[in-house]
Amino acid sequence: MNNGNYAQEIIAYMESLRNDEQRKILMGFFKTGPGEYGYGDEFLGLKVPQTREVVRAVAKDVSLDDVPELLMNRWHEIRLCGFLILVSMFEKLATKRLEADAEAIRKRDEIVTMYLQYAEQANNWDLVDLSAPKILGHWLMLPSNLGDKDYKMKVLDELAASSCLWKQRMSIVCSWKTSQMGDPSWCLRYAEVHLHHPHDLMHKAVGWMLREMGKRVSMELLREFLSQHVQEMPRTMLRYAIEKMPERERKEWMNA
Repeated sequence: MNNGNYAQEIIAYMESLRNDEQRKILMGFFKTGPGEYGYGDEFLGLKVPQTREVVRAVAKDVSLDDVPELLMNRWHEIRLCGFLILVSMFEKLATKRLEADAEAIRKRDEIVTMYLQYAEQANNWDLVDLSAPKILGHWLMLPSNLGDKDYKMKVLDELAASSCLWKQRMSIVCSWKTSQMGDPSWCLRYAEVHLHHPHDLMHKAVGWMLREMGKRVSMELLREFLSQHVQEMPRTMLRYAIEKMPERERKEWMNA
């Protein structure tokens, strides 16, 4: 894969790996039937490690200009490949050494701008979960020419207020990285925003992010949030949030 249009080569190569048996399994797993959240999504039948292998193989040669063609592709795994290429590019520019480097900041902002532009192409939970924390979440914690913390909050507020489930999921799931880096504010803000969300996928995402925030930053902050909101939280959200607590405490929260 090293002469010219990398996107076309990547697409052709990934299509050649198509596995119809695995494809049927994935289409069931990712709920692609009528009325389900992944309706209409199409799969080649590749496992995630296969897609990651492609990303590793092309990482040195592929350019940011090649990525939109992958993100707009009909196949789920090819879109995933595009998002994972963006992750790979972003992570190389976000090392401690490059955090405040002017050129790295410019390139990271370009990646984030592209990510937001094509956000709706991350149209299933795995595409969001494998990309949002490592691109968007990390960007929230780094210097940016696009704007300060207020600007970044506005970006997330727009995602959270979107009518697109996957953009909404991005606004909370990206806090996995911010919590990992010691800042609980993003998780707490968007957990509250999505507290009454109607969709089970969001209940799971919010509960999961609260659990991670408690584990990585402060169990006391998690308990404080639960004390305020336990009466109104969906059961699934609460169950996910308290998963790492001792059994006796879990029972107390569930009975609250």
